[in-house]
Amino acid sequence: MTASGIVKSGEGRLALAVAVLAALTVVPAHAADGVGRAPEGQKPTVVLVHGAFADGSSWNGVVQRLQADGYQVIAPPNTLRGIPQDSTYLNSLLKTVKGPIVLVGHSYGGEVISQAAAGLDNVKALVYINAIMPDKGESFSSLSSKFPAVPLTDAFQQVPFRNGDGTTGTDVYIQPGKLHETFAQDLPQQQASVLAATQRPIAMSAFTDKLTEAAWRDKPVYVLVGNQDRAINPSLEKYEAKRAHARKTVAIDSSHVSLISHPQEVTDLIVSAAQNSGQQ
Repeated sequence: MTASGIVKSGEGRLALAVAVLAALTVVPAHAADGVGRAPEGQKPTVVLVHGAFADGSSWNGVVQRLQADGYQVIAPPNTLRGIPQDSTYLNSLLKTVKGPIVLVGHSYGGEVISQAAAGLDNVKALVYINAIMPDKGESFSSLSSKFPAVPLTDAFQQVPFRNGDGTTGTDVYIQPGKLHETFAQDLPQQQASVLAATQRPIAMSAFTDKLTEAAWRDKPVYVLVGNQDRAINPSLEKYEAKRAHARKTVAIDSSHVSLISHPQEVTDLIVSAAQNSGQQ
């Protein structure tokens, strides 16, 4: 090869190297610009928050249906230790979800999502299933006391506990023999017995914790009322929906655990919220 050929070859390699470096410089910058943003038209992620005496598996029938319809779903554990801890934990999880979110709460989970979603712009809708929805400054107890007591209140069982740091508290369970009639009367007895055996208690302090935020005041709200609910007064659920100016309220003949006994109706309401969230 001649000297001029070597020079030209070297120039070619140099030009190629410059082009490659330029490409490497442009591609990461473009990719970084898109991190954390959902693709245009992406379905929102549905986050399902369970209530007291339950765990994430109570959403199984709903999760299966949402996944079959192409939704990304998360059903995280609710620690059931009280509003300050539970809402802070959920808020931290929500901040890791990329793109729009439809946030769903069952029962006590309604309180938790109301506080956890405050200030999160990517939470596009709140869905309340047989839920408690206190306003800022209200607690579960103060809100529910405005309506006649429900049968579940006579089925509670208090159990003291001790934490690793020596502090103590009281957990609340449902008496196993009363769970079917007061909590899940539209499920088979055998299934209710399993729920009774596997129930997760809620700290008694959670009943009097006051909300410091109420995200339902500035986010679209969807509500499902259980007409046969014996854990939260159905009249209270309807009152909450009206107060929150719910975009859609669905009342069905269900016990408190509609997410288990009527998963299709629950799923339909969630999908309605998702389709109207402006992200599809």
